This record gives sequence, structure tokens and C-alpha cells, in this order.
Amino acid sequence: MRRFIMTSLLFSPLFVFSLAAEVIGGSDRSDSISREPTTVFYNQLTDSYVGDWQKYGELFTRLQSSAIGDLFLAVLVILPVIFLLHYLIIGPIRISHDGDKVLYYTRPNRVMHIVAAISFTLLVLSGLIMLFGAVFGGGSFVRLARYLHIGGAVVFTANLLFMFYDWSKDMLPAAYDLQWMLKAGGYLSKEKKKVPAGKFNAGQKIWFWMASIGGAVMAFTGYFLWSFSAELDTIRIYSLIHSFLGAGLVGFFIIHVYMVLFAIKGSLDSMKTGFKPKEEVELLHSRYIE
Repeated sequence: MRRFIMTSLLFSPLFVFSLAAEVIGGSDRSDSISREPTTVFYNQLTDSYVGDWQKYGELFTRLQSSAIGDLFLAVLVILPVIFLLHYLIIGPIRISHDGDKVLYYTRPNRVMHIVAAISFTLLVLSGLIMLFGAVFGGGSFVRLARYLHIGGAVVFTANLLFMFYDWSKDMLPAAYDLQWMLKAGGYLSKEKKKVPAGKFNAGQKIWFWMASIGGAVMAFTGYFLWSFSAELDTIRIYSLIHSFLGAGLVGFFIIHVYMVLFAIKGSLDSMKTGFKPKEEVELLHSRYIE
């Protein structure tokens, strides 16, 4: 397990380093760490952390055939049940939309969010179809899902660069984010209580960084799974990373959808018009208007 964790953390920088070395020094890098061709050097570093993955073939097969599917099923069943109970017991936060409003999202903000929402939803649905392909009978329907998955990944990754440039500054952690988390964002109380948050609350920040960093890792591993342009052992590791990280992203996606569509009544309107009710901003984003 330690080797697996170390591999997931080290693959991306190793890839960037090896690619840069290849471009700068070619196959004969006399001024580099190694005089071996880049591909050989990369494989040596990979082997030093991964070892002989072939002996774990049975474990890989077991994880792929049952554990990963069970994990996704748990995410798809447990989270909706929790949110259904939350909706029935505590209920949504109701905000008046008749009073003053605050300009919250610019047109570029809204366009980027819409593109991200559509492409990510496509990734989730097509990914689940591929994962449970046998349930859908395989064949052309699952192949179509694979092509849609690739298309969605290209659009989401490209759009992610613009979103990161536009929103990353507002997504940086702040001291009051800890207070927001301790109060669970006010979602566990039937009373309307002010919770400390800036333009984006701690939950939105976590989702943003999960989608940004996780999305980049998914794009990287997904490319090799699609092109199969790596050794079998490497493909196996990337497949596990892609699957387990994908389950986490699907979980965060379900949380985000519930918060937007159900937890706060009318919350989705701000992405349509760009305006939030002043009451909502004062209540849920009190630090933003100070």
C-alpha cells in the first residue's frame, strides 16, 4: 500500500521531469542525473518505487472486478440516502428572492461554470456506464459512452484552466473556513444562522480543489488508459488511481448537486442571472460583504 501511495504522488512530477529532460537533452543527456535515454531513466525510477507489480496481478484483478464496483455503488446509494434524510428531517434553507440582490457572478464566471457542469456531468454518467457496462449489455452503447467520456474530458480539462485562473484566488483557505466546517455550514440547523464565509465557503473550496487537482490527475491517468501508451504494470496502477479517485469525485459531485438544487432553495438562479439575494449573502457569505 505504501508503494501504491508513493507512486500516485510521484508519477506526475516524474512525467514532467522526464519529458523536460527529453526535450532539452535528447536521448543522450550528459549533464543530467542519468546518461540513459529518457524512457530508460523513467522506467528505472518507476521500478524503484513500484517494484515487480506482476506479482500483484491477482490483487489488481480482484480490485477491478469487485471492490471498485462495490465502492461506486456505495457512493451512489449511501450519499443520496443521507441527503434524503437531511431534506426530510432538517429541510432546505429558504431565502427570499424578492429583496435586494448582489452581483455575484460575471458572465464569464457563469459560462465557465455551465461548461464545467455539463462536461463533468457527462464524464460522471459515461464513466458509470463504462464501469457497469455489463448491466447495459455492452456493445455499441458502452462504446459510445467511451467516446463521450473522452470528449467530456477534453472539454472539462480545457475549461478547468480558465476556471483555475479566474477562481483560484477566491478559493484559497482562510482562518474562518475552520469555523464554517465546525458549524457544518449551518446546514444541520433548522434556524437561519450566520456562518463565516467569503465569496466561496469552505465546502465550495474543497470541491474546487478536489475537482482541479483531482481532475488534472484524472486527465493524466485517463490519457494512458485511453491510448495504452505505457507498460502494462503502469497501466494497472493508473487504472486503480483513476478508479478510486473517480469514486471520490463522483461523491463530491453528488454533494455539490444536492447543495445547489435542494439544500438552498433558488440557489441555482445565481448561475443563471449572476445575482444572489442580499439576504443569502449576508447569511451564508457574511465575510464577502464586510
